[in-house]
Amino acid sequence: MVRRCSSAGVCWTLLMGCVFAAHAVTFEVTDGNSTCIKADLNASFSITYNTNNGTRVVVFGLPSSARVGNGSSCGGREVPPELQVSFGAGHALGLVFSSDGRLYRVANMSLQYNLSDTSTFPQSSSTGVETMMTNVSEIFARMNSTYKCVSSSTVSLSARANVTFSDVHLEAYMTGANLSKDESVCSADLPVTTVAPTQTPRTTAAPSPVPPPAPERGNYTLTNTNGTACLLALMGLQLNVTHRSKSLNQTVSEVVNLQPNKTTASGSCGATLATLVLTEELTNLTFTFALNSTTQKFYLSAVNISAFWPDMTDRFAEGNGSLNLLQCSVGRSYMCSAEQTLSVLPTFSINTFRMQLQPFNITSNRFSAVEECRLDQENMLIPIIVGAALAGLVLIVLVAYLIGRKRTHAGYQTI
Repeated sequence: MVRRCSSAGVCWTLLMGCVFAAHAVTFEVTDGNSTCIKADLNASFSITYNTNNGTRVVVFGLPSSARVGNGSSCGGREVPPELQVSFGAGHALGLVFSSDGRLYRVANMSLQYNLSDTSTFPQSSSTGVETMMTNVSEIFARMNSTYKCVSSSTVSLSARANVTFSDVHLEAYMTGANLSKDESVCSADLPVTTVAPTQTPRTTAAPSPVPPPAPERGNYTLTNTNGTACLLALMGLQLNVTHRSKSLNQTVSEVVNLQPNKTTASGSCGATLATLVLTEELTNLTFTFALNSTTQKFYLSAVNISAFWPDMTDRFAEGNGSLNLLQCSVGRSYMCSAEQTLSVLPTFSINTFRMQLQPFNITSNRFSAVEECRLDQENMLIPIIVGAALAGLVLIVLVAYLIGRKRTHAGYQTI
């Protein structure tokens, strides 16, 4: 093991090719004399890369020499604020912000690393710059407050790249030159309330959880900077999560309704990609919709969740970026009145109720013509089949009656 310290007081520990940063680095994005973004970041990066002998994992920290990159901006019309941090030989960390007027958040995070940097990526079998990104992060805060998170938290940008933050103080959309004294503390830093054990141990089994009623239908809308709607969603959402129970000390499946009156919607709209982020007090749920220009259909391509409910022993942060659900023709809105289950992972699924959504090609801020889901079509088909069968049965009885009556008359002669 080797330890190195720079004159700035930043230490690294090298062990089997891994490097870890020890102190936060300060960054500031300005527009003229005004500061719009300020951040004290302590970050480390874990990257898996290919060598001639297989794969290798390198972990390196954000050095004190990191600087605000050229891509940084306070934003403007249709351009969100962005902090680009450049460091080393062609490496960069990017944070793009968004706001709904009440909260601001990191809406997109990207990591660029240069495999040609042999000191960081020794024996790499390829060269050049790789870029990984994600629209999922738990970095959000109230407007005019500082996001504070002393605890470590890891953001997965892909299966090969992760960023771990700690001791973060950050604010975007600033109104002054200094970080606000009002702080939005991350959930990982909030105190955990524990229940004192009872004097007499209980031997009875815990009752089975009662499933919640059908959730209320939420109305979620994203707009462009010109105020026109770019994503519409009406739906009730029920989350099914399998996690380790703190009270029972075993794995349980918990069903929780997303409450629209406590949920805020944010995200971004693009030509071929749209993201809807729903944030409740203890839950952060992200839907990513993609557009297939060949088939002219849009679909749900990714779902990510971060939750820390009261009975969880650890934060539940999972996602799936290879989905192909809720397909619908571009220029139409997807509707499914029936309850349906979206299977995201073996430990996570979503029940939807009375869903209607449209992430692309919205006109006049209203849903386009409806394209019904298969469940609704089948539910409509069953009454039709039953009705046709009953009509056929009535027809058969009527024909049999007429034939029988004709035969009865044929047995008698007129006097």
